[in-house]
Amino acid sequence: MLDIKLIRENPQTIEKKLQTKDREASLQKVLKLDEEIRSLKIESEVLKNQRNQNAKEVGEKKRRGEDTTDLLKSMEGAKDKISTLDHKLHELEEKLKFELGCLPNLPAADVKSSLNAKDNVLIKSVGKKPNFSFQPKNHLELNETLKLFDFKRGAKIGGSGWPMYRGMGSRLEWALINFMIDTHVTNGFEQWITPLVGRSEIMMGSAHLPKFEDQLFKLQDKDHHLYLIPTSEAVLNGIHYDEILSEEELPLKYTAYTPCFRREAGAAGSGERGLIRTHQFNKVEMFAITHPDQTETIYHEMVASAEEILKALNIHYRSMLLVTGDISFAAAKTIDLEVWLPGQDRYYEVSSVSNCTDFQARRSKIRYKKGKDKPEFVHTLNGSGLATSRLMVALLENNQQEDGTVVIPTVLHKYLGGLKSLTPL
Repeated sequence: MLDIKLIRENPQTIEKKLQTKDREASLQKVLKLDEEIRSLKIESEVLKNQRNQNAKEVGEKKRRGEDTTDLLKSMEGAKDKISTLDHKLHELEEKLKFELGCLPNLPAADVKSSLNAKDNVLIKSVGKKPNFSFQPKNHLELNETLKLFDFKRGAKIGGSGWPMYRGMGSRLEWALINFMIDTHVTNGFEQWITPLVGRSEIMMGSAHLPKFEDQLFKLQDKDHHLYLIPTSEAVLNGIHYDEILSEEELPLKYTAYTPCFRREAGAAGSGERGLIRTHQFNKVEMFAITHPDQTETIYHEMVASAEEILKALNIHYRSMLLVTGDISFAAAKTIDLEVWLPGQDRYYEVSSVSNCTDFQARRSKIRYKKGKDKPEFVHTLNGSGLATSRLMVALLENNQQEDGTVVIPTVLHKYLGGLKSLTPL
């Protein structure tokens, strides 16, 4: 959430920056509500001061034996008006909170200003696209003989977009998850096993509410009002909701594996069938809470930890600095790692590492303090480390052989009992 003081002081500048992320972004409602709230607060304070003065006068008159009837009537009228004002103030403050909650984070100064994702900036390209001497297959075609997934039965159970892994598909997926967790733990991240649901205030704190409510799956009955997590970032951010940390505790670096649930729009085309775009997918997440002075250092550590996995798997990828219009709602800066998928003949993102500055911390009331100093907001960072569905596709399509087998990267052998390749059944 943006600081209302910053908006008051620089409304035109802030609005212009926001419109580099969202052309429709406007501060009109926020500024109007803020003005109404400040005006009502002044009116309320005047009435409360007058009420207090009248109370003193009533006491003095009673001590002198004088009549206080008119003053008491006046105080009763002021009490009713104050109550009405306070009720209206609460309503307006809730509306302001909602409107502020719909505003994205400000992009960092070093992020290119553009609303077109085609303008994303290539940082580097690592490795080379595979050169096949045969016509390569996509992961759906490979699955016809490898029997790694069962999309038809998944759809029978949950509908389109709910995949099922089977046999070696399940084992390979589990190997990837364990390898990634081991990598991040070695790199100083503490592993957590988290709930797969979050309360509304937790989702609000991570900035998945209110703007993205339509993209979330809900669990709602007379006893519960919960959201299935779209990423473990939401609950990792919630660990320290409304806490004040000591400066010495920072940075905190966390990692977690969870299934993730999102209302994806289904397949945009034949190339996005299978594992490319689903309602449920697996992801290992990195999350960090930092002192503002540590943010840039930890950011690069997180990018490096994600890249380490792709390098170890020997998968060609590129690193992209996203433009303002392509970075996420909560992010000030995002680097995407994109792998090459031969079956789709294009790059797909498998990791987004984002610096969210104090945006989530302000919404979640996560602060730090040094000694007796005034608490300040921390910075939060998050990154996929990695999302397995597209990574699985990359692994299969890039390592396929002409005879239909798929070579398993060396780093995964120990997780698969020494198995070195997948063989058609």
